Amino acid sequence: MKTLVVGVGGMTNGGKSTLSNSLHQKIPNSCIIAQDSYFKDDSVVPVDNNGLKQYDMIDALHMDMMMSDINSLRRDPESFLRQQCQKLEPTTMTVNTEVIVLIVEGFLIFNYRPLNEIFDRRYFLEIPYDVCKRRRSLRMYTPPDPPGYFDGHVWPMYLKNRQEMESMVSDIVFLDGLEPKEQLLAKVFKDVCEELERLRERLK
Repeated sequence: MKTLVVGVGGMTNGGKSTLSNSLHQKIPNSCIIAQDSYFKDDSVVPVDNNGLKQYDMIDALHMDMMMSDINSLRRDPESFLRQQCQKLEPTTMTVNTEVIVLIVEGFLIFNYRPLNEIFDRRYFLEIPYDVCKRRRSLRMYTPPDPPGYFDGHVWPMYLKNRQEMESMVSDIVFLDGLEPKEQLLAKVFKDVCEELERLRERLK
């Protein structure tokens, strides 16, 4: 059994989870691993000189654990899926298949070299500053964002991380997060299906 690994990255509140979940629902034999599930305990998240928690950096995440889970799935998909079945949509998963589509979703997935090396397709959702700030302000975080956190930390870190990402990877498909969700899904779904067909041809 082979694994096709699809990366869905992007800025905060850009639509990553929505696209990933929709893609998962539409593609049989797929599952999602979300980077947000690997945040370190709040007590060990790095703090800057102003006392602000540095969530928007690789050191705030258990990337070793994330890679371990991804490698376990790629190495033995059947065993991994049985162990993780409570986290998956049972109607979309059939173990007796030749290809599993793994959707890896997160805001820094393209900034971690070991993870970057395994992607078959890469997508990055982007939205304008004002839209991003407005969406962020409407969401409840635990702990909540302190006053000035978006302009003082979140946006500057996004710009820094994006610059680093673009220096590391060249074959990312950038997506306009303001496009209708159905349109974005159709575009990515078509692309992934074509990649699946190419993989199946190679397996014959």
